[in-house]
Amino acid sequence: MNKQIILCFSVWAVACPLSSLAALDRVFDFALLDDSGEFHQLSRYKHRDAVVLMAYDHFCESMPSMVQDYQTVANQFSERDIDFLLIDSLDLGRSQLANFEIGLPMLEDDGQLVSESLGIQKAGEVIVLNPQRLSVYFRGSTSDDLPQTLDSLSGIEDTLKFELPGCELKYPLVEQHTQFPPDYETEVAPIIIENCVECHRQGGVGPFALDSYIMLLGWSPMIREVILNKRMPPTQVDPYIGHSDDARRLEKSEMQTLVHWINAGAPRGTGESDPLESFNFSPIEDWVLGPPDHIASGASNDVPPTGVLDYIYDDIDLQFDEDKWVRAIQYKPGDSSVLHHLVTFVTAPEEDFWGPERNEQDVTRRFLGSYSPGKSNVEIFPKGTGVFIPKGYKLSMQFHYVTNGQRTTDASQLALYFSEEKKLQERFVQAVAARFIVPPNEPNHLIRAAHLFEENVVLTGVRAKMNYRGKKMKFAIEEVDGVLREIFSIPAYNYGWQPHYTLDKPEVIAAGTRVHVIGAFDNSISNPTNPDPDKELKFGLNSWDEMFTGYFTFHNASAEMTQNDK
Repeated sequence: MNKQIILCFSVWAVACPLSSLAALDRVFDFALLDDSGEFHQLSRYKHRDAVVLMAYDHFCESMPSMVQDYQTVANQFSERDIDFLLIDSLDLGRSQLANFEIGLPMLEDDGQLVSESLGIQKAGEVIVLNPQRLSVYFRGSTSDDLPQTLDSLSGIEDTLKFELPGCELKYPLVEQHTQFPPDYETEVAPIIIENCVECHRQGGVGPFALDSYIMLLGWSPMIREVILNKRMPPTQVDPYIGHSDDARRLEKSEMQTLVHWINAGAPRGTGESDPLESFNFSPIEDWVLGPPDHIASGASNDVPPTGVLDYIYDDIDLQFDEDKWVRAIQYKPGDSSVLHHLVTFVTAPEEDFWGPERNEQDVTRRFLGSYSPGKSNVEIFPKGTGVFIPKGYKLSMQFHYVTNGQRTTDASQLALYFSEEKKLQERFVQAVAARFIVPPNEPNHLIRAAHLFEENVVLTGVRAKMNYRGKKMKFAIEEVDGVLREIFSIPAYNYGWQPHYTLDKPEVIAAGTRVHVIGAFDNSISNPTNPDPDKELKFGLNSWDEMFTGYFTFHNASAEMTQNDK
């Protein structure tokens, strides 16, 4: 153990010149889910004085006693602005962690990437992190003056480091990739093509194109950053609760391949070809389902080269001379480099985009569909169902644009395909909302809303709608015993990404079943999109207000379907 560090602790406030040591070690921003599905990101703890992590290894013989000591310190500082977390440094996974009764949140370290990047070497290692400066106050164990460190955070100018006993942590894939880095041509480039280039291409909505090795090399530090803090791929959801192909994610092995390749210096390898350079992305320009029965053309919207744009709304008169049933749709963006999302409702002549949601919290509406970048945006509704457009009704659209440095005009289109079938089940969305007041500087203001379905229904999708202070949202079904069964979770809500998630496995529920929307706002300095954490928030439909609405897409089901499902 470093004798100088020991002496510094012994005469903490008396005579030890801390300037003789190195400055606080820097760390990267990282984000992980815990064993209950909550999202934790270091930079989103700025409202706290410190975040304390301890590496967990269930197979280490001394782990129980180390956890007990750690819990004692956590209890000692429970009234302070300090959070205590464990990190699953072996990447055991949630199913195994569920068997352990630990009492503290356990971060799920997918692929060991965060433990590896933090330089954690042994089970029981404790790291005290400064979330304001993304730096390290302390590395050691619970016995190395941890309480004294936590009592003296404001006076620590240099990272305090102690030698650690205990069980060594193994990083087998790191050892393999250090000796044999992933190959750019055969391992790295295919991951980028499969997951990134739909948006990150010339003419795509991504802010830069990944169209060659040189471009990937130049952006590699940012790619590593956004993988580790879960900014990309976007639309992060909890993989353990429900599933939807609309949720983009990288597999654990893919993240390890990319991060380890970047850590190795992003080597070009010996391959002669450049898959990114030769890959020709062909956006869908034709109508995939054949000539549409009707094309609804939105207004031409001018998009400036810079700035943050508020939503644009547009109504499209259909002037159908009879009722119509829509069986499928396809969006075709006018300029895919700026169109970020587009949402469409069927509305009555006197309604606008928000319709009855302006005044009612629990509303059934006709939702036609939504556009988001990086997908085909073709949707065929489930067999036997359709969206009903009564004669005289219209379409109401909400456009969200991003700027890319060039002035442009978007004129997007929506193709409608009609059905000749009779007696279709009508496809709706149930908007389940709440009214609220969120206090200033509140990092986790919990909120919930519920709806009682009075008929047998099939739930086919969900969508979360909040604004800049939205933090998280879950969708749940209340079982007959009163227990809530979660069917989908968005633990890290992002105002910029609000897709409609089609459930891979629809939920058939009986009449009298209540569904719940459960979430929270982050109205604190820790929320990077918060315009003003000192402002009290109330419900409003403008982007500078706040709203809390969960949408359940559904159609009616027969009693027989409900019984068979059970």
